[in-house]
Amino acid sequence: MSTTITLEDWLALTQLHADYASAVDSGNWDLWPEFFTDDCVYRLQPRENHERGFPLATLAFSSKGMLKDRVYGIRETLFHDPYYQRHVIGPPRIRHAEPGRIECESNYAVFRTKLSEPSTVFNVGRYLDVIVHTPAGLKFARRECIYDSEMIPNSIIYPI
Repeated sequence: MSTTITLEDWLALTQLHADYASAVDSGNWDLWPEFFTDDCVYRLQPRENHERGFPLATLAFSSKGMLKDRVYGIRETLFHDPYYQRHVIGPPRIRHAEPGRIECESNYAVFRTKLSEPSTVFNVGRYLDVIVHTPAGLKFARRECIYDSEMIPNSIIYPI
């Protein structure tokens, strides 16, 4: 099993993570689905369920179309107190690499700031990603957000 990638791929991978965080932190929701392949998987799941092999996830989307539906929901149908979020993403650890495909793991922390309130730690965990080369650059074929705490706020509106 290969766990090495080229410097060019490493730079593209770290840029993908930085661009993803910038897009979701800026609230430019139309950009979010564009980080994914058409037949992608995006899951937000508690660590306990993931480690035990349980399928239950807090959010589970199985296509770019479902991500676009979520964007529509964020903009048009979900009512919530507005807040900002800020991602801090650690460097990716390559778990497996082959031509055209990278499997990696990265730690993340998301901070939330509600208007006129102090910032708080919102969600902490790790990304388990499958990233593929496409004509448009690197894209997520699979992004699993495995969060550490069993307790989460009563709603998760924005992508992690």
